[in-house]
Amino acid sequence: MNRSVLTRCVLACAWLMFPLACSHVDHARDEQRIREQVDAQTAAWNRQDAVVWSQDFAPDADFINIVGTVFEGKAQIQERHAAIFESLFKGSQSKVTVRRISFLGDDVAVVDATHEVTGHPGLPPGVQNTEPGLLRTQMRYVMQRSADGAWRIAAGQNTDVKPRPAAP
Repeated sequence: MNRSVLTRCVLACAWLMFPLACSHVDHARDEQRIREQVDAQTAAWNRQDAVVWSQDFAPDADFINIVGTVFEGKAQIQERHAAIFESLFKGSQSKVTVRRISFLGDDVAVVDATHEVTGHPGLPPGVQNTEPGLLRTQMRYVMQRSADGAWRIAAGQNTDVKPRPAAP
């Protein structure tokens, strides 16, 4: 093979590989954006703003609450959170700590966070404070990058942490 043909082959291969080399996803930037979304959602909870709290859910998202009720779709998730902000969690404050963000490929992330809720006037049946006045839950979101590049919550589950049993 002469030098000219070899050069053209190398250039053709480089040209074909260019999109792959340029499609590197910056997960550090994605993680920062997701953490900012969690912070905005926490601030919305603390303002009792169901519209902003649910803004990052995909239109067809599912959410399982702390008693196992499934909310289907962003509209129902927003509606149900508006209701709890007017009743069981009226005036409550939440502190959220992201424990881990795991990326499953370029466009899916699993977000695990601990929520500590105080100042709630009541709790749903079967849910108990972890310590007096403190409700602790574990939240898991499955997030997907949408066509516009934004991260949307495709599924969520919130599980209450039960108080530790007394030592025998």
